[in-house]
Amino acid sequence: MSVQIRPAVIEDLAALTDLYNHYIVNTPTTFDIEPYTLESRAVWFSQFDTTGRYRLLVVEQDDEVIGYACSSRFKPKRAYETSVEVSIYLDPNTKGRGLGTALYLELFELLEAEDVHRAYAGITLPNEASQIIHEKFGFESVGVYREVGRKFGQYWDVEWFEKTIG
Repeated sequence: MSVQIRPAVIEDLAALTDLYNHYIVNTPTTFDIEPYTLESRAVWFSQFDTTGRYRLLVVEQDDEVIGYACSSRFKPKRAYETSVEVSIYLDPNTKGRGLGTALYLELFELLEAEDVHRAYAGITLPNEASQIIHEKFGFESVGVYREVGRKFGQYWDVEWFEKTIG
């Protein structure tokens, strides 16, 4: 089984959309409620580049995309531009194989070379696996927003983590 991490390309969009839609439909991990179409997810995809602060990396196995990690704009106001929000999503059947670690290693190495000062991650609670990987990469909890989102008829807390880059 061949595993490769690389920058995402537009041909990955269908697989990325399917992967993310799984989390929309089946988990509270994301607060998106409605699954994306390829057209609507293309807007999200367009923010990424192969240089700069906003990156999208995929992990593929045997030519199939099975996960991704990204860094995106934290807030739209210009003073926030050296802060990014990071996310990571893996095919649920691949968890525990070190793929998330490999993705984040590559992403943070790339971000070290950019004008990025802080990375942030919001984690819907409970999500022990996500908390563990973020702490593994030096993220520290900076607080919990209580019952900040409602999905599946239930309110969910989100714990925010931050990490210094550079």
